[in-house]
This record gives sequence, C-alpha cells and structure tokens, in this order.
Amino acid sequence: MSSWNPRTGVAVAAPPDSTPGQVDNAVAAAVAAADEVASARPAERAAWLEAIAAALAADRDDLAELADEEVGLGMPRLTGEAGRAAETIRFYASVVREGGWLGATIEAGRPDLRRMRVPLGPVAVFGASNFPFGFGVLGHDTATALAAGCPVVVKAHPAHPRLSAALAALAGDALNGAGAPAGALSLVAGFAAGSQLVAHPEIRAVAFTGSQRGGLALWRQAATREQAIPVFAEMGTVNAAVVTETADPDEVAAGFVGSFTLGMGQFCTKPGLLLAPAGLAERVAKALDQAKPQGWLLTEQIAATFGEGVLGLEGAGARLLARTPGTGSGWQAQPAVLAVTPDRLRRNPALLEEVFGPVALVAEYADVAERDAVLDVLPGSLATAVHAAADDPDLPALVARLSRRCGRVVVNGWPTGVAVGWAQQHGGPWPATTAPAHTSVGSEALQRFLRPVTFQDAPDAALPPALRRANPWGIPRRGDG
Repeated sequence: MSSWNPRTGVAVAAPPDSTPGQVDNAVAAAVAAADEVASARPAERAAWLEAIAAALAADRDDLAELADEEVGLGMPRLTGEAGRAAETIRFYASVVREGGWLGATIEAGRPDLRRMRVPLGPVAVFGASNFPFGFGVLGHDTATALAAGCPVVVKAHPAHPRLSAALAALAGDALNGAGAPAGALSLVAGFAAGSQLVAHPEIRAVAFTGSQRGGLALWRQAATREQAIPVFAEMGTVNAAVVTETADPDEVAAGFVGSFTLGMGQFCTKPGLLLAPAGLAERVAKALDQAKPQGWLLTEQIAATFGEGVLGLEGAGARLLARTPGTGSGWQAQPAVLAVTPDRLRRNPALLEEVFGPVALVAEYADVAERDAVLDVLPGSLATAVHAAADDPDLPALVARLSRRCGRVVVNGWPTGVAVGWAQQHGGPWPATTAPAHTSVGSEALQRFLRPVTFQDAPDAALPPALRRANPWGIPRRGDG
C-alpha cells in the first residue's frame, strides 16, 4: 500500500494490506473481548473512551501533520478537527455514564417485564476519506460502537493509511492502559480485508461513511450473507438550499459559495443545489470569482471523478457560470458553479446526483409552483436549508416540506457544520443512508449497535445489572409507565 500526497501526487510507503489470516485474527480477538466489553459498567466504558480522547488531544499536532501529508487539508483545519474529535469522544463518554441509552424499562406486575438494550457484538467500521479524525479510525462510528459495548474492527482508509495506523496504535495503548480487554479495537487494511470483514460470520453490524457506490456495495454484500446483518451507511446526496424573495441575495450568494467550497466541497453535507428567485445565479458566480477558493482533492480518484462529474452536469443541460482556475499541481480542484432550469432538474435525474467536490448548481424559479415542483423530486438527503425572513409566510410550509426529505433542516444557515449533541440527527431518507431511522452523529448514534431484549419473570440474580431491583449501575429507568 502507498500513501499519496495530494499536493504533489508523490507516494511514500504505507503499512501493507492485511492478509486473510490477520483479518481472521482481528475478528477472533473482537469475539474474545465481546462479553467483557458488553458487561463493563458504564463508568468503566466511559473511562476507556476518555483515555483515547486524552491520548488524541496530547498528540494532536503531530497527528495533524501526518494527516496533512496524506489529505492536504491544511494544518488549521486538521488540528481543529483532531481537537474536536477528542471532545466528541469525551461527549460519548458522558452519554455512556448517563445510562439513558440503555432504555431500561420495568413493569413490575404479572408478568414481571423488564426491557433494555444490549450490544450487537463485533462491529466493522469503514471510515471516510474527508474527515480523517471525525470519521476515521477514532471517529463517530468507532466511538459510539465502543460506547454501546461492541468491540470494533476498523478498516483503514486508503486516503490516509499511515494516519490510520498511528491512530489505531494510539488507541490500543490508551485502551490497554485503561484496562480494556485486548481485542476491543483492531485495525485491518486493504480492499480484500474490507470485503472479508463484511462476510465474516462473527461480525454483527457494519458502519460506513463515504460514497453511495461504496456504501451500497457493502449493504448488498451484507444482505446476501447466510446471516444478514445491518449496514449503517451514511452516503450523502445533493443537499438542497431554498431561498425565498425575503432573503438577502448578496448574503445568500456569499454564504452559498463559502459552504459548497468549504474543504474543497468534500463534505457529505455540502449544499449542491440552490433553488432561488431570479438574479441569484449571477450573484453566486460573482461571489465565486471574488472568493477564488484554492485547495486540493483528497485522492487521484476523487479528482478524476470530480472532473467527470462537472462534465456530466454540463452534458445533462447545466450551463457553466464560473470556475476558479487552478495551477495544475497535484490533485488541485477547480471550484465551479453552474446554472440549470427547474424544468431540466425535474426531467433529468442525472442533475440530482451528487458530484463530490466544489461544484454546485443554481436553479432560478419563476414562482412558488415551479419551486415546489422541484422540491417534490428531490432525493432523500442528510440536510437541507431555507433562507427567508423570520416572518416570511412561506417559511413554515417550506420547513415542513423539506423535513419530509432530509434528516436536518437548517433555517438561515448552511448545513456543512454538524454539531455533536443530544438532539443531533445526521442521517436521512434513502439514498442518503441505508437506515433512515438512525443517526451517525450525536447521542442517538449508539442505538445503531444495540437491540432490545425483554426479560419476563426472571429472578433478580438472573437479570442484567441495569434491570436489577437495586439498580447497581445507578442509571435512569422507567418504572410502570
């Protein structure tokens, strides 16, 4: 395996791909650790996560330098992301300590019913290229699976293989120091290793963040196993932003350009379509010309696919309005904005397919009926946005309409930032995700790796600690309704 520098296209050696035997050993270690990880007290599991967070924060700068060599996102972005990743892991530790995620519920009658959620077992995690810390080896999927009581086997991402190895080693040392069982977290590398992981009979769930093509391939493979397992794939689609006549057009244009070019458009929450009144397209083109964003795409494949995607949009009837010139070094991006008519959007599904990278469409509508006709054909997405005055009479109906097609509606803002907290939803209807009922960010992300079990008329000694009469874990419980 090689590690590539996006700025130059130069490769250096990276850790080798895992052999089939090494993949089997990683899964076997996870299986051996599963009971101990699942039965650990919430406070104990939280301490494991806090140890990882402390180690990540302590090595933040060195890790960010390594990441920058592989993804070219710049030190300010990467040191900030590493710091936020440590804080995110600490947040999940606080969720574990609180205990409400177990859903402990007791009806002490005849029969005596006691219900709680239990871990699924070993989880395979496939990290993303665009957030090497936030959605990488120690990202949301790994942290929430461990928090839920599941050992994790992570497949290293080829965009940052050296960083993946460094993060896995750091986490292994932290977990060992905190008393976690060996096998709580393992790393494998290589395409074949990933396929073997999904097929392995001891893997109980898959978490994936990345392209629709990759997510659906894993989903199909998992569905055809002898024992099918869930795949929680967050894939992203075209996230639409809608503008009404009451919004400030210049403010919207500048904000839209800043959002769809942030990180060179390599966010799953990038707004890829602006549906706006007449006059906005030229303002957006002007804003892009003034901003002149510069940067690199993560991999050679992403750069090639981006170029093909922009040509595909033009071939489907979109008109190029503005494009930032590049210097040609490495995999440098050329941010672009195109205009398209609402009628073409409705009639050509290719215009509503995500192009990963800094490109977006602007469609100007003539009236509310034309606007709403486009909204009716939008694919499911992670997030949408509405820009309008607070007293705009159209705002409530627009928010309600958009909420039917996404996991998060942003009012007078842009969806590229995803706050981590108790009320966050980072998911959405198909094809944005394979599991619209779940989120990959926030406290509810633990629920992906749990399943409910009811214990009927079981003696106290036979119950899990969370359901025993003395409540030894001290967690919140619902009793008799």
